Amino acid sequence: MIKSNDSTQEVVGAGMKLYSGLTNMEVMTVNPTLQQLHDLGINLKTEPNYFIELNGEEYFKVTFWLKNSDITTRFEILTQPKERTSQTGKFQWINNVGQATWSAEEPSYDWWKAEGQRKAYVGEETLVEFVKAWANVASGDDVSFETIGEIVKGNVTEIQTLAKVLDKNTIRVLVGVKDGKYQSVYTKHFGRVKPQRDNLFIKKLSDEYGTFNAEFNSDLIWGEFTPQLAVPTPDPDSNGIFTDTPSEGDDW
Repeated sequence: MIKSNDSTQEVVGAGMKLYSGLTNMEVMTVNPTLQQLHDLGINLKTEPNYFIELNGEEYFKVTFWLKNSDITTRFEILTQPKERTSQTGKFQWINNVGQATWSAEEPSYDWWKAEGQRKAYVGEETLVEFVKAWANVASGDDVSFETIGEIVKGNVTEIQTLAKVLDKNTIRVLVGVKDGKYQSVYTKHFGRVKPQRDNLFIKKLSDEYGTFNAEFNSDLIWGEFTPQLAVPTPDPDSNGIFTDTPSEGDDW
């Protein structure tokens, strides 16, 4: 006996829908416990571990859970309680208005604001850029954390308090698909809802250091993700006919 369905009917086993493109998303929670996730309808099975070891070094994951009308996904920023340095020995510097730059000594550029300047922690620039867009901070206004030294060690109380204040705010992000089954959020640029300058995402993606390690719809329009499959091209001499031919090592 075969219990069939109409071909146009979506049935269990068809797979979870994946999405990609630019979209506005709300921040649901920051570094929640398992019980807090369950209260939000997110059914993880084990208590989240926000510390991870990579290449022999420990990182703390500042983890935002984001949602829109189609998906709920998480976005992680890897941080460390140590100064960020370049391969050439320069330090990354940051100030109270969220500017970041690289310099061996204290920056002295004309455009640089010295107020609150200090060496930045690993992951701090990405966190500040995310908050700039999420909190809709005006250019030149303050955007810094009083407890950043504790945040990069695992205490995100200040960010969780901010999330309660910004519970009506949204942020514009680029979402892609990783390994064909995971939603992934682009970390090199975050957008404001107004003005909606999607061209800045395109500009960043074109930058040498702006690549996105995920697949996404090339037009960046939000929608269900469609994988781009590579279609084999027939040999010009085969008249479009493919044949099975043995290769070295095959048992024919």
